[in-house]
Amino acid sequence: MQNEDDLRGLAKVMEFMRAISILFVIIHIYWFCYEYIRELNFNLSVVDKILLGFNRTAGLFSNMLWTKLFAVVFMGLSCLGTKGVKEEKITWTKISIFGIVGVILFFLNWWILDLFLPLAANTAVYIFTLSLGYICMLMAGLWMSRLLKNRMMDDVFNYECARTGI
Repeated sequence: MQNEDDLRGLAKVMEFMRAISILFVIIHIYWFCYEYIRELNFNLSVVDKILLGFNRTAGLFSNMLWTKLFAVVFMGLSCLGTKGVKEEKITWTKISIFGIVGVILFFLNWWILDLFLPLAANTAVYIFTLSLGYICMLMAGLWMSRLLKNRMMDDVFNYECARTGI
């Protein structure tokens, strides 16, 4: 009974960390695509004041990289505690491909905002590549976590500890 409660608690903490990660991505989009958001009248003065305060005191938005790094850190932490089903089709090659594509799309898309396209097109392409990169990295992280946990259970000593409850 206690073990089930612990697993539920761990799952809630992992979901919360993933939600924080997604919140950092949304804040990143709000800050760095602010021109288009203001053009659509989606900006909120309360949110603007809060984010300006964060930037003034912590310099969170001084560089695009900071909010992206915070999002990836919380995403990585959420992947560590996630327990999933064993899937035999997961390979290190597949994980590497998704991870590399995710990193490229997520971190190396800053130049899209400077293209000579309409503001709406720049913003849409930027948000699309940022989201796709995030999803690819999340999938790679979840698969890596599952693969490592399943491989560790194949170890004789870990299997005996798990079987006996030690």
